[in-house]
Amino acid sequence: MTNQDIKLDILALAAHPDDVELSCSGTLLAAAAKGKKIGIVDFTRGELGSRGSAEIRDKEAENSGKILGLSVRENLKFKDGFFYDDNEHRMKVIQAIRRFRPEIVLINAPSDRHPDHGKGAELSKTACFLSGLLKIETEWNGKKQEHWRPKNVYHYIQSNMLTPDFVVDVTPFWEKKMKSILAFKSQFHNPNYQSDEAETFISSPRFVQFLEARAKEFGQSIQVNYGEGFIKIAQLGIKDITDLI
Repeated sequence: MTNQDIKLDILALAAHPDDVELSCSGTLLAAAAKGKKIGIVDFTRGELGSRGSAEIRDKEAENSGKILGLSVRENLKFKDGFFYDDNEHRMKVIQAIRRFRPEIVLINAPSDRHPDHGKGAELSKTACFLSGLLKIETEWNGKKQEHWRPKNVYHYIQSNMLTPDFVVDVTPFWEKKMKSILAFKSQFHNPNYQSDEAETFISSPRFVQFLEARAKEFGQSIQVNYGEGFIKIAQLGIKDITDLI
């Protein structure tokens, strides 16, 4: 799922494969249903995960991407647990942003149970800004890249309960979202997949129940069945108050 010339409407950046599926895949599916081009750039291969392996996660991410109908999914292969918001990592994220020129970028939660999520958020937020600066020069395949800054950047909400600034109705896409999550067979509870690996925080049946409960809670806040919450970075604005549900 790689096309260096494609322009995306929405790009989701994630510290790990499955971060997006768990947190904002319903929103991506809703956008794709309206003809928007969507994509994911994962920072690491999740190689420090207690279950599975980097190679298994690669294949699972590919399968999940097909379910989501992504136009692109790439992995920057940063070191799981040991990437930072520094110049080296920023430049690689800037390259990705300039390649796909998204209007909207969705990024990790500003703080969360896994420290990589907060680090991923800071790295992504910084790179989105720097990508718009003319004097930062990058190349891709030997060609100079044009500067690009997305119009909007939003944090998706992950494990920790954070108060959203807005909630997206993902009710029509809930089942497909869950299929994209369960494509990561090594990571999450799936009665059709047997593993002798140790149970983890996310592999127990309780975690899947938590995901549904969280989505129902967000949904209830806007009077729908399922919702995904987001946190703004800049002030939100609308042209027509009747656009709000």
